[in-house]
Amino acid sequence: MTKNLNRGLIYLLLIGIGVIMIYPLFWILASSFKSNDEIFTNVGLIPSNFTIDSYIKGWAGSGQYSYSTFFLNTFELVVPTVVFTIISSCIVAYGFARFHFPFKKTMFSLVIATLMLPNEVIIIPRYILFKNFGWLNTYNPFIIPALFGTYSFFVFMMLQFIRGIPKELDESARIDGCNSFTILWKIIMPLCTPAIFSIAIFQFVWRWNDFLNVLIYVNSVKKFPVSLALRMSMDVTGNVAWNQLMAMSIVCLIPPVIIFFLAQRYFVEGIATTGIKG
Repeated sequence: MTKNLNRGLIYLLLIGIGVIMIYPLFWILASSFKSNDEIFTNVGLIPSNFTIDSYIKGWAGSGQYSYSTFFLNTFELVVPTVVFTIISSCIVAYGFARFHFPFKKTMFSLVIATLMLPNEVIIIPRYILFKNFGWLNTYNPFIIPALFGTYSFFVFMMLQFIRGIPKELDESARIDGCNSFTILWKIIMPLCTPAIFSIAIFQFVWRWNDFLNVLIYVNSVKKFPVSLALRMSMDVTGNVAWNQLMAMSIVCLIPPVIIFFLAQRYFVEGIATTGIKG
């Protein structure tokens, strides 16, 4: 009896914490259906005058570009970055996990050491480098580095997963005439599906929500992703259409939420297994 009571209290406590954490999201959703004045006069979640004009006007944007352009820009930036990150992380992790070469430990230590570098330390050198390449006001600073396994966190995640795959599978495949790339493509990557989904979700959400890096490298409104478009919607004079801003915030939340819930099972499995294997 006491055990069930304690469990019930723990559940109530967790539910209460969950409600507190998710309340701001409910408030944003409710505010998106209110008029701009009602947001500051009605503290309740239920709008007194339900309207969807905030979504229609908000999607139209405040200038010559609508959120259709901003969403297309975001997908143009995010999707190639995610795909190239998965490919490069798999290849680099496979090399560290299955091959022996000179200075292997030193090179892997350098890869892991980059995890300890704060982003603020490399902003200026990276900006100068990309400026010399002529990549400013393009998405190349995000897409091209993803081709070369520069996201060491994902390399380490994939490496931990590959280490848990028996090497006997590789040896059996070599007996059947498979080369290294065939083993990677037909054996390693299918078995690494949970880790691949984890990388895809992490990278998608991080790049989708990225504000600082995009602000540094992209200066044309025509190429703004949704993160910068939302900030642009806030008029510096203080005349902000908050209901439209809330509406577009909800719309911008939809793709990451859908991606997460569709791949939730693989995501949880990937995080669990990369943490215990190796």
